Formats: sequence, C-alpha cells, structure tokens
Amino acid sequence: MQPFTTLTGIAAPLDRANVDTDQIIPKQFLKRIERTGFGQFLFYDWRFEADGITPDPAFELNQPGYEGATILLAGRNFGSGSSREHAPWALSDYGFRCIIAPSYADIFYNNCFQNGLLPVVLPEATVKELIHKAQQTPGYELTVDLPAQKISDADGFSASFEIDPFRKHRLLNGLDDIGSTLQHTADIDAFEAQRPRWKSRVTA
Repeated sequence: MQPFTTLTGIAAPLDRANVDTDQIIPKQFLKRIERTGFGQFLFYDWRFEADGITPDPAFELNQPGYEGATILLAGRNFGSGSSREHAPWALSDYGFRCIIAPSYADIFYNNCFQNGLLPVVLPEATVKELIHKAQQTPGYELTVDLPAQKISDADGFSASFEIDPFRKHRLLNGLDDIGSTLQHTADIDAFEAQRPRWKSRVTA
C-alpha cells in the first residue's frame, strides 16, 4: 500500500449529502476480485449520459478544472449504504488519495484506511467553505499534511483534523492488516518454532 505523508492536489467538489456506496460504484461492476479497474466506473450513473459512454457535462467531476483531482470534498454521511470495499477501491483507482467531509458511514470510513485513502473529518461549515472555493475556482488546490494533521491552501486557509494514532501510523507507513502483521514476522516465527510438533499446521 502506498504511504501517505503530504499531498498537494486539486480539490474536486461533490456538494451532495448521503452519497452511498452504490452511487460511488454501482453493483453491476462488482465482478472483479482485483482492487484495480474500478476507477472508470466511479460515480457511473452521474458521470455518464443514458448511453453509458458520453460524459454528462453537468456532473461536477466532468467540468473543466477538476481533471486529475486527488482530493474529494463531499457532504455529510459519505459512503453510506452497503459495506462494499469496492467503493474505496474505485475512488483510489480514479486517483483520489484524500476525502474531506463532515461525516462518514462507519464501515466505509474503516475501509478507507485499509486501502490507503485518508478520510478527513472537518466541521460542516468548514467543508462548505472549501466546496465553495473549489466551485468558484476550478483547479483550486489544497495541501493535506498528515504528520502535522493539517489542511491548508495558498490563500491562508488552515484547519487541523483528528485521526487515531494507530491509523495515522499505518497510513504514514503504507500498512494494511497484512503489512501490520508482517512487521511481527520474527515474533511469529519464534512462536511457531517453540510450539509442539503435534500442533503444527503442516500435515504429512
């Protein structure tokens, strides 16, 4: 998993509340077992016209100035609905590294950390301010400093955010559950070496 330290990138505004995981990645695209390839279907029902091919110019991410955005500004309760881990996969595959919203659905929030996405919680008024800036100035950039737990822009805006220390450590070091476990390989090997042979997982 790619470590997350400091990110400076274009912020794309999605001024919608209660965006659920079926809107993030519709169910008909959940046929792959790899974590890649889902970005092209992100917000599919909003991004494309009825033919499923032509980009809808009215959708926020299709508007000029938001190409290559790596930060998503969203409304409250982002990621509600089903627990599909494909939602953070799609967001990450599209190119987002950070989401800023007033609140998230719990399972989606946890899944973000498992997939190298940083979900930042800021007061709703602050998120509204950032969304307004991004809408007024397409190409608006933010800097997300995870070590300092701070978000800022070139115009003097600055806001601090909270994050669980263990989750922060994992993001900074690019660790998912497997990566965290592998940090204790020596201890695991030592434990297995002293176990009675009849308890071994290896069978003849």
